[in-house]
Amino acid sequence: MRKRVLIIATSIKTKGGITSVIKAYKQTSLWIDWNCYWLATHIDKNKFVKILFFLFSLIKFCFLLPFYSIIHIHFSEPASAARKLIFVYISKIFGKKIITHFHSFSIETTINSKYQKLYYAIFFSSDQIVVLSDQWKKWIKNKWPNIEQRIRVIYNPCPLSEIKESFNKKTKTIIYAGILNQRKGYSDLIKAFALIAKSKRDWKIIFAGNGEIEKAKLLANDYQIEDQVIFMGWIIGEQKDKLFRDASIFCLPSYAEGFPMAVLDAFSYGLPVITTPVGGLPDILSDKKNALLVNPGDISALSDALELMIDDETLRNQISCESKRLSQTIFSLVNISDQLDNLYYELSHS
Repeated sequence: MRKRVLIIATSIKTKGGITSVIKAYKQTSLWIDWNCYWLATHIDKNKFVKILFFLFSLIKFCFLLPFYSIIHIHFSEPASAARKLIFVYISKIFGKKIITHFHSFSIETTINSKYQKLYYAIFFSSDQIVVLSDQWKKWIKNKWPNIEQRIRVIYNPCPLSEIKESFNKKTKTIIYAGILNQRKGYSDLIKAFALIAKSKRDWKIIFAGNGEIEKAKLLANDYQIEDQVIFMGWIIGEQKDKLFRDASIFCLPSYAEGFPMAVLDAFSYGLPVITTPVGGLPDILSDKKNALLVNPGDISALSDALELMIDDETLRNQISCESKRLSQTIFSLVNISDQLDNLYYELSHS
């Protein structure tokens, strides 16, 4: 059979990390070499439309299945896992090689939750399980030692970008990119910046993402920094590119992550990163070496980190260089696509 890989994931129009990852894969020769096809099974619409979309995708999947040897399934939280289990079981019945690519941000909502049997069913039925970090591999291995040999770490890739401006030409902006919700810690960033805002009147924070925007605006007003905080909503394309090129610092004070695409975006633009040691981030990041790390919820420490990164230009430049190095080595799109290519090759010859 001709080399073919069927990618099962959310819609290309859906906001989020999984979509960004697969879009990155589409930029590489991997997509053509393996005749990849992206079958969307979920879309950001109302419940009725979601159900119809899923049923249509399931019918289409049954027609496509005979023509593909490898089924690469991306999933995350319980609703996503429940949908994808159906595709796993059908693929298994027809003897297909199955890769399940796990993008979750928390063990408490997945493998250590009331849905743990659902996740075990997916993992046990898989030929290979891809996770986003060594930490995630360790968590799953400790939970289910019998599937350890199937687990493989493949990091999310940095998107392609080209630095056109020197660091010194950047504007005095801190950017946050991602959905505005409690897990991402946007309110901590507002509170932390408020502690130094009066002494940093020429600096501002730009929030790029949808979610609790009105709530965030009220919080900025409460802390009297509304003139130093901008909410852009969800941005893509040239608007996103310009934002990352113009910014001086990236900050994402999350409480839980897999391996956040927003941090990888920051790496690709050579932005110095302030973040928290959650999910797969501690595998790679060391405080004051290639990022500034603060514990989730520590407002005072986050404020200190912001002030240090603003005031210490040498440190900013050092961490900026480290970000770019990471984007060109461990997280380079070429490197990650080569790892996937090897995985596809191994499965197709096993």
